[in-house]
Amino acid sequence: MNCPIALALERVGEWWSILILRDATHGITRFDGFQKSLGISPNSLARRLGTLVHAGLLERRRYSERPPRDEYVLTEAGHAFRPVLVALYAFGISHFPPEEPNVRLVDKESGTDVDPLLIDRLTGHPLDEEHATFLPGPSADDLLRAALERRNGAS
Repeated sequence: MNCPIALALERVGEWWSILILRDATHGITRFDGFQKSLGISPNSLARRLGTLVHAGLLERRRYSERPPRDEYVLTEAGHAFRPVLVALYAFGISHFPPEEPNVRLVDKESGTDVDPLLIDRLTGHPLDEEHATFLPGPSADDLLRAALERRNGAS
């Protein structure tokens, strides 16, 4: 598969994995912390942590030899997942707002809630439909190529 979205979802597509990355972003690093936060079974958690380590999103670090205990910390790739979490947060707050959110995204200086917006690093333009679009890449098949051309108004 040559789709960047599909390749990313292979590594983080399970909702438990995304929630583990969310918790790691919030500073949870230990197995029991993830388990308490998520209410996930130990076997499922161990599998998902192993998958995230194998994918290079988390790193396993030994913090106790006796008994042997590990913590799981974000790698560079794990930290790079933060904008995805922010986008999911913004989507959730906008379309499925909880009555009492357990977390808020705020400006560090003022403490006021922020309204996330994805922008292009080079132009500063928002990545909305007015300013950005998907085009077929070199490996696009005919179906995708035709759909994107229709979407973008090409004949």
